[in-house]
Amino acid sequence: MNLLLAALGRRLADYLSTPKRQGSHVAMVAPELLGAALRPGDVLLVEGNTRISVAIKYLTQSTWSHATLFIGNALGAPKQGEEPKVLIEADIREGVRAVPLSMYANLHTRICRPVGLSPGELTKVIGYAVDRIGHRYDMKNVLDLARYLLPTPPVPARWRRRLLALGSGDPSRAICSTLIAQAFHSLRYPILPDVTLEKSGDPVCQDCYREVLRIRHYSLYTPRDFDISPYFEVVKPILAYDFDYRGLAWAEDLAGMRAQTP
Repeated sequence: MNLLLAALGRRLADYLSTPKRQGSHVAMVAPELLGAALRPGDVLLVEGNTRISVAIKYLTQSTWSHATLFIGNALGAPKQGEEPKVLIEADIREGVRAVPLSMYANLHTRICRPVGLSPGELTKVIGYAVDRIGHRYDMKNVLDLARYLLPTPPVPARWRRRLLALGSGDPSRAICSTLIAQAFHSLRYPILPDVTLEKSGDPVCQDCYREVLRIRHYSLYTPRDFDISPYFEVVKPILAYDFDYRGLAWAEDLAGMRAQTP
């Protein structure tokens, strides 16, 4: 039975990882600008184009379907002829792995940067992810994978996040952001904690309340959470390098220049 479930899981993973033909994706940032803007510890969000990406974007009502962690040169110099592997991700087929930045050079991306972490703390976050390279998905979560086959799951919006965390009973690893959430939670760094109001206990102010943060279970995080988190800064590479709108090349201007050329 376990072998059957594993084989079915692999078949589903292969199917869900297949790119969908729905127009071309063009990166909004040149790869060299993206690479220059990234810092170790940054979360790089990706708008994917696979079947599972489409489902995740629907379930989370977000542009972003995939999350990776930029680790810089944490893995050392690459072998001769190879690109440096600077991103760690959880892939539905390959499990946790390191990949080069060129893997997502032609897709829409967004950099989300944690604020206030020391170099030593960033090293711990990266080390947590690096230590898990080689970990694989639990293919017993076939129900999780099969659920993504529904193009428009008939569930209320408030249940969609919970939908991502159900399955075999083990914490779902079908969403790539789980690994990254665990890495930051290892330092108790907030992403989108649950916030509750409790009485402050101040005898002078009986009606005063204070906000208390509670860490949400890591299996309930999705890529969009890093984008909307108040604790992650959104970095736009083009704006980081002396952007001047006057230097943009507009089609109308180029057409006029060609018309004036004898």
